[in-house]
Amino acid sequence: MATGQLFSRTTQALFYNYKQLPIQRMLDFDFLCGRETPSVAGIINPGSEGFQKLFFGLEEIAIPVHSTIEAACAAHPTADVFINFASFRSAAASSMAALKQPTMRVVAIIAEGVPESDTKQLIAYARANNKVVIGPATVGGIQAGAFKIGDTAGTIDNIIHCKLYRPGSVGFVSKSGGMSNELYNTVARVTDGIYEGIAIGGDVFPGSTLSDHVLRFNNIPQVKMMVVLGELGGRDEYSLVEALKQGKVTKPVVAWVSGTCARLFKSEVQFGHAGAKSGGELESAQGKNQALREVGAVVPTSYEALETAIKETFEKLVEEGKISPVKEVTPPQIPEDLNTAIKSGKVRAPTHIISTISDDRGEEPCYAGVPMSSIVEQGLGVGDVISLLWFKRSLPRYCTKFIEICIMLCADHGPCVSGAHNSIVTARAGKDLVSSLVSGLLTIGPRFGGAIDDAARYFKDAYDRGLTPYEFVEGMKKKGIRVPGIGHRIKRGDNRDKRVELLQRFARSNFPSVKYMEYAVQVETYTLSKANNLVMNVDGAIGSLFLDLLAGSGMFTKQEIDEIVEIGYLNGLFVLARSIGLIGHTFDQKRLKQPLYRHPWEDVLYTK
Repeated sequence: MATGQLFSRTTQALFYNYKQLPIQRMLDFDFLCGRETPSVAGIINPGSEGFQKLFFGLEEIAIPVHSTIEAACAAHPTADVFINFASFRSAAASSMAALKQPTMRVVAIIAEGVPESDTKQLIAYARANNKVVIGPATVGGIQAGAFKIGDTAGTIDNIIHCKLYRPGSVGFVSKSGGMSNELYNTVARVTDGIYEGIAIGGDVFPGSTLSDHVLRFNNIPQVKMMVVLGELGGRDEYSLVEALKQGKVTKPVVAWVSGTCARLFKSEVQFGHAGAKSGGELESAQGKNQALREVGAVVPTSYEALETAIKETFEKLVEEGKISPVKEVTPPQIPEDLNTAIKSGKVRAPTHIISTISDDRGEEPCYAGVPMSSIVEQGLGVGDVISLLWFKRSLPRYCTKFIEICIMLCADHGPCVSGAHNSIVTARAGKDLVSSLVSGLLTIGPRFGGAIDDAARYFKDAYDRGLTPYEFVEGMKKKGIRVPGIGHRIKRGDNRDKRVELLQRFARSNFPSVKYMEYAVQVETYTLSKANNLVMNVDGAIGSLFLDLLAGSGMFTKQEIDEIVEIGYLNGLFVLARSIGLIGHTFDQKRLKQPLYRHPWEDVLYTK
């Protein structure tokens, strides 16, 4: 066990099992104390490497993240404190690994419930190698104006209130972390403040004892008096009694053992900590307080009188000239985090993204204001979800059914079309699903599946302007533009595309109006008079019928319809549908374990 000061203004720690808030509190304390370097040198997160961004005052810093304790210790040889935020299941193993590192001097174990047999092994190893264990079940410790462990002393406001940003003259040790905060406040009210405070933890076998730290404080010149807060249960306080009896402690000790109320209960009572359970008169709070009083400790008659006892002891030391007044300093203002300032109404900040289609902030995600559970409970389908996420409204059932039919009919068109071919070649090259899918999607455009928007745009413009099919087609010809939605490589006037017929049949039976579709049919009649392959294709059918869906439903304004066509909603329908087929082709090739594709040279015209 160390015999003197544990921490200083240059102490640095390694933090095990990343927790943003306690690390940020440590860094804020550093800034408050005027430290030049952050007290957290590195973070250990098993299985992760990289950096974590945190704030050191106004400056944003990147703290290295290491995957192993050994790597972190090698990278930061001056860090000699290990702050262990692992769970009780792994705290012992990671703490032992840290103790075995030659650079580590102090290990703080935050977790409660560490198996007692494991704790005993840690204690034995630490004592044999002159190292210090604080905990388990501890909040940690603090050296005022220099260094603190994790959440010790709570919020920055509490730290400032307790004057922990600069050193005082009092050494404090307690079993309880929560009561430590209370005593820091008490000590600050009636003395010049804390020099060092330690919470050893409330487990039955703490890594270091009350007397261990009192003896350390006795060797620190800046510590002029000690305050000790024990509790019923166990016999740790008697090691302090023995030290006082043997004269090993030469500075005033003000002590109180909590739990005197236990005698009011008829049966044995387990208090908050694992070790806070009286096992007889010796382990009772009354027995311990009396023993401490008999060997010269200042022990008040009650907890309420503890503050007065501390005050009187301090004032006596001042009168004797053993304590000089501490020069007060004004700590710097800790910059407030943006999120905190926004919540408190102190600042306003612009958002970076606008979303109107979904919201995941409540108990369940909502699509255009409709809860996910409602969608499932009503038996809505994919078409309904698309109507909510794309069009931000619940469309009539015939509309959503039409959307679903379009998806089913456009899901695939065999392995020979460009999109499927690309996905197949990519999958056979050993690439992953996303790469194979994207390679197929990238072929979608004006020549393959991407003409739905253009078909809708041109048919709508021609119909709205009252052009005859002749005027429309010949006008497009003069501009050198092929009529989108007309023409097929395979289908002919006497061999129509079955998908087009299914879509038209559904629309005539369910849509209130099919004026745009009928206009497209008239255009097809004219183009077929010119060539037998200038038949309406699926792009033209979907484009014209979607215009009828939007206009006939009565749920969209003319401006909204124009915007939907302009943005590319209708091509989005083909992209969504064809993704199903492209994924299928990718899976098919991988399932068949097809080798790398090489195009046959016989199928290439080599020419100069």
